[in-house]
Amino acid sequence: MSLTKVRDALAAMVGMLVLLWMLQALNWADGYRLDGALGIQPRSLAHLDGIVAAPFLHVSWQHLEGNTVPLFVLGFLAAYRGVSRFFAISAIVIATSGLAVWLFQDDGSITVGASGLVFGYFGYVLARAAFDRNWMDLAAAAAAGGLYYYILLVAVPGTPGISWLDHAGGLAGGVLAGWLTRSRRPVLSSALADSARTLPREGASGRAWCARRWRAPRTGEAERPSRRTWRWQPCRGRSRARWCPRQARAGRSRHG
Repeated sequence: MSLTKVRDALAAMVGMLVLLWMLQALNWADGYRLDGALGIQPRSLAHLDGIVAAPFLHVSWQHLEGNTVPLFVLGFLAAYRGVSRFFAISAIVIATSGLAVWLFQDDGSITVGASGLVFGYFGYVLARAAFDRNWMDLAAAAAAGGLYYYILLVAVPGTPGISWLDHAGGLAGGVLAGWLTRSRRPVLSSALADSARTLPREGASGRAWCARRWRAPRTGEAERPSRRTWRWQPCRGRSRARWCPRQARAGRSRHG
């Protein structure tokens, strides 16, 4: 984790929280009429824009206070990998949580609040840790979930005044975002994979061996740029056979 990414993640989350609190002050001063105008109203085409606006509105100061700390912590864990990626994740979570409420919530209700984002960031961090096998992210997400376990208690159906569909949709969106942004590991071609499987285990001197890609042509040897040649060299300090796909410089031997 670089200091630049930490700084950018902190700036993104501070900016988001400042926006939420400014909107709450404006909404409070206006008698919370923004909730009725921009909240999610199930299956109402006239209020379809509420899917985007609802996560930034709250019904009271206590509602916003309850979301602020977990949103900051989990949002930071989601944002430190890159701010541009963080905004893409937020868009996915807002869409999935809002659509879940708009499609399946009971008629006559209005849903607002950033808790869908909280669950979305939580699901994203867990999914990225699982897909990338990053145990540090997994431990951080588990610790954050343990500290703010109360946000998980209201995710079950039946909690009065709480839209569990918003939470479930956000969580699903976070997992989806984690899968879409997972690290793609390079795959060896069949020729390289076959060669790697046939590496000798030990050399005559007891040292492991590795393959060197592309050496400079020797004197009198024609250069064939369209084909790579291979040579075997001992890898110093290695106790097992190791595949070394790095290119060797002309006239020098380097060991991976």
